Amino acid sequence: MTNQWMTGYCTNVHAGTDIAQIRTNLDQIAVAVRDRLASPSMGVGLWIPAEAAAELAAPNASAAFAAWLADRHLVPFTINGFPYGNFHQAVVKHRVYLPTWWEDARRDYTLQLVEILHQILPAGVNGSISTLPLGWGEPHPSTQQMQQAAANLKQVAARLEAIEQASGRRIVIAIEPEPGCVIDTTDDMIQFFDQYLPSTNLRRYLTVCHDICHAAVMCEEQSVVLQRYADAGIGIGKVQVSSAIEVPWHAMDDDARHAAIEQLTGFAEDRYLHQTMVVSKTGDKRLVEDLPELLGSGEPADDHSWRIHFHVPIYLDRFGQLHATRQAVVDCIVALSTTQGLDFSGHLEAETYAWGVLPSALKVDNLADGIAEEMRWLQAQIGR
Repeated sequence: MTNQWMTGYCTNVHAGTDIAQIRTNLDQIAVAVRDRLASPSMGVGLWIPAEAAAELAAPNASAAFAAWLADRHLVPFTINGFPYGNFHQAVVKHRVYLPTWWEDARRDYTLQLVEILHQILPAGVNGSISTLPLGWGEPHPSTQQMQQAAANLKQVAARLEAIEQASGRRIVIAIEPEPGCVIDTTDDMIQFFDQYLPSTNLRRYLTVCHDICHAAVMCEEQSVVLQRYADAGIGIGKVQVSSAIEVPWHAMDDDARHAAIEQLTGFAEDRYLHQTMVVSKTGDKRLVEDLPELLGSGEPADDHSWRIHFHVPIYLDRFGQLHATRQAVVDCIVALSTTQGLDFSGHLEAETYAWGVLPSALKVDNLADGIAEEMRWLQAQIGR
């Protein structure tokens, strides 16, 4: 793939499951972000759920959508193929992990996205599609289910190979580790590839989507993660630029702790799952499925820190008693340039999908303003 980095924001922040609403969102928000950045064109990471993907599968529909995007100078270099259904319903939680990769519906949906992206990518641009890490981790899938997941991924890889042979364009699937899922650490990912996807040819098309927030929640160092993938011969198909919440309990007095608990109640919302890594004062780690479980269990007097899967705006460093893992974003950008032997697509996608459920103190009056500020900050880090 090209060595030139491409940046954009992920449009899963916008509600809407059909093409008409997707176009409206892009017209109202993405074009406004592009204008605020005073850029002649801007990358976008499209979220195309199953309903919209079926619409774009109609004859000439993808070509028409490509022309529509080009008229607005929006470059659709990547697709977020993780959320299959309505990502903005009142309660999403575990539904976002369905269908799993051992179900044919996930394979068929992803193949639809492959054809759509092949049609809408501008000439000379390679593409990436991020996807879920097989499924939620409990109960753990059987060996047969793991084998079926790998078989489905291999079918998608075969189609991607055929596209590259026919057109010269390389599109990759990027599997995204997430806390609590079947694959939630670098160890899990490498083990899955080594056991089920050992072929070098497969790894040309099956890669990793490295979500910075997710790695931070799992307390994994960015540079170590990237070097381990490079050493294992696994490429990075996309980086999702995202930031988690960090709560440094060890540095707080009683008043600050009480204030932090009060502040955290504003993040314990009902739509998304907010997996939380609890680090004890002795360094032991345990992953709790959702933030509200912890907030109902009393004072964290024995905890060193928490890291919470809640995508806060990437330019934030501290807000009230809470911190963001912004430094992890900076560390990752540096590591992308310095990791030896890393096969990186160059695709970076700001994925702060949680703007709509942020506490009121962090919300912006105009969503385009907030996204534009994120993109300016990201470009500044890359420029350094």
